[in-house]
Order: sequence, then C-alpha cells, then structure tokens
Amino acid sequence: MAMTQEQMQRWRLILGKSAEEQFQPWAKREGWLREGCLLSGDLAAIDEALELVYSSEEGLGSQSLDLTREEWESSPPGKHGTVRGRSFPRVARWLGEVRRLFPTDIVALVQKDAIERRGLKQLLFEPEMLAQVEPSVDLASMILSLKNLVPEKAKAAARELVRKVVEELRRRLESRLHQAVRGALNRNQHTPFRSLANLDWQRVIRRNLENYNPDLKVLIPEELSFFSRHQKRCEWNVIIAMDQSGSMASSLIYGGVMGAILATMPAIETHVVAFNHQDVVDLTAECQDPVDLLFGIQLGGAEDYWMATRYCEQFMHTPARTLYILLADLYDTSPHETKFVHKMEQLLGNGIKAVTLLAISDHGKPSFNHSLAQKLTNLGMPCFGCSPDQLPDLLTAVLKGQDLKRFANQAEAANSTR
Repeated sequence: MAMTQEQMQRWRLILGKSAEEQFQPWAKREGWLREGCLLSGDLAAIDEALELVYSSEEGLGSQSLDLTREEWESSPPGKHGTVRGRSFPRVARWLGEVRRLFPTDIVALVQKDAIERRGLKQLLFEPEMLAQVEPSVDLASMILSLKNLVPEKAKAAARELVRKVVEELRRRLESRLHQAVRGALNRNQHTPFRSLANLDWQRVIRRNLENYNPDLKVLIPEELSFFSRHQKRCEWNVIIAMDQSGSMASSLIYGGVMGAILATMPAIETHVVAFNHQDVVDLTAECQDPVDLLFGIQLGGAEDYWMATRYCEQFMHTPARTLYILLADLYDTSPHETKFVHKMEQLLGNGIKAVTLLAISDHGKPSFNHSLAQKLTNLGMPCFGCSPDQLPDLLTAVLKGQDLKRFANQAEAANSTR
C-alpha cells in the first residue's frame, strides 16, 4: 500500500511507540528516518506527551488516588509518585508541553484522560498544578465531584478554576439567552416609545421611499415606526430541577450557569433545585453567584424524580406560564417511578410546559433510561440531549408557544451529526 511520509507519521502517532519497529524498514528505504527515528521535532514531542498518558506502560503515574482526604494528608511524601508535596517537575513539564503542542480543546481532553487513566487526581490537590492546567467543563466537573477531598491549601485554586469555566460559559450563553427571553419583539404591535433598538427599519424605509433625496443620496424619513417590547415582570416561571448523580456532573455546570443567567432577568421567575433520593436542595438563593450554586451540589447517589417534582410543584403557581426543566438521565432508582409519571401527567394536564434534558453537552448522545423517556414523551414532555448552544433556542420555542416535540426532534437530529 502506497503511503506518504506524512501518512506514515500519522499512523505511527496513532499506534504509538510499539509500532516503531514495524515502520522502520519502510521508512529507512524511503529515506524518511532522522537520527534513526521516524518522528522528530514537535512530532516527537507530541508522541512523548501522548505516550505518557495512553501507553500501556507506566507513564506519569499509574496508581489510583481514590483516597479519603485524611488518608491523602497523612500519607508520607513520595508515596504517590513525583507530584506529592513540592516535587512536581515531571508533571509540570508535561503540562507545559501539552499546552504548547495542542489546541485548547485537545489540551482539556488529554488532561481529563491523564486524570482518569493515570490516576492524576494530584492535579486537583495542589495549587501549583491547578494554576497550570487548562480550564474545561470536564475538569471543573471532576473538581466538584472530588471537592470534599481537595485539601484546604488547594481549595482557593480549585474554586478559581471552576470560576474561569463558569465565566467562559456565561460569556458564551448570556447574550443569546437575554435575546431569547427579554429582548423578543412583538412584531404585531407598534409603540410611540422611541428607541433605536425598537426601530422597525423595513416599515420606515417602505413608508418613506418617496422622500429619497437623489442629490444627497439619502432617505429622509418623515415618519418613524417602533416595535413594542414585552416589559412585564415575571412573564414566565422557569424551574430547573437537576439530578445530582455523578454521570450528570458536566450537565449540571451548564444547568447552574443557565439558572444564574435567567435569575438576572426581571421577566423570568427562576427556581433552581438539586436532588437525589433523599433530599431536595433549593439553590435559588445562590443564583447570584453560580460558583456558589455549583459548590452547593453534592454529586453522587441515587435519585427520586417524584420527590423532586412534588417539591417543585409549589413554584408552579401559574401553570400556563411555567416551564419545568428536568435535567436528568432518568435512571430512577426509587420505588416511585409510576407516581412520578402520574404526577407529570397531572401537571401537563394543568397546562405547564415541561422538557427533560437528558444532558447538556457537546459530546453527542447521552446514556439514559429509554423506557421512562418514552413514557414522558408520550405524555407530552419531550426528552432529548441538548447542546449548550441550543438552550437559547429552546427558551425561544417555549416563549413563542412552538411545538416542543418538533424542537426535540430537531435537536436530536443536530446532535446526531456531532
């Protein structure tokens, strides 16, 4: 099979160092070897950085660090590899190389794999390491799941990393959510309230075409028209109920940020709760700081959707203007699944809008309980995975009274192409 040097180098990177001997004779015959190796320069550096994480041999450290906080703090220096205490040179150099060699999204993925495959949870236990890692949603969710193990000296750095992730997500979502909720124009009505943002440009141009001045080459309008805006307070009530199971960690970050953004809008009454099989925690008061909200979540454990929905029912005072967002994978471990389905049937019959977001993620189709999802969908509560960029469109669909089942189908179709 004919192969270019670039193709051979790519295959060598994919297969790892164990494939070097198989490529050597071919590369030597073609004159592609440099100092006896097929890879050189940055390609050799990329190979070394990936080998430390993905090789079957011991790289940065293969021992698991699933310890209690007391075990970690009492363990002697050096017991868990070179990153214990103040000895970080190898990991620090590796982090620097990864950041130099790869784009940001790949850096985040490699860091995540290093933590999961090589037991490098030490990266989350030392402020020096946390200051060097690339912030990402996956890393932030890992910090939240291990927050009770993070020692006091690293808590500030861990919180700062989560804050960076939250601020980036907020920048990504805030303007579009504001536009979807607060800035929607009623294009059937006009108002004498004069604001450039409300100007109906098409109508103004159409009605003033006869006032075009050919000498100045400008249109001089004699009549201006402005759209009216919806300015009522608390036009909609949005309730976000978040499943605290560990598999939902990344989605909870998006859900928390979304709740914090909505809480700043006068037109929306926002409630954010987190739940498991024993408790429902109302986090609405923490919406002013989404980092506080996220650190108030206790990841892990089973879940009871009936208990959570029954708690949220107290906020559904205006059913026709209520959106209930259940952020969950629907693996109900409680004995109340049938009661939950009946409760949703009752609430939907009262006129609320409801959706189940099986995940908020860019990673494709989530794992979920297909049986329960089908039951809810049959009731009129669509269940689908949603990318973060689809959240504003979801709110727009609700506010405009569009068919949520159709939106769910479009969202699933878009996600299937990722």
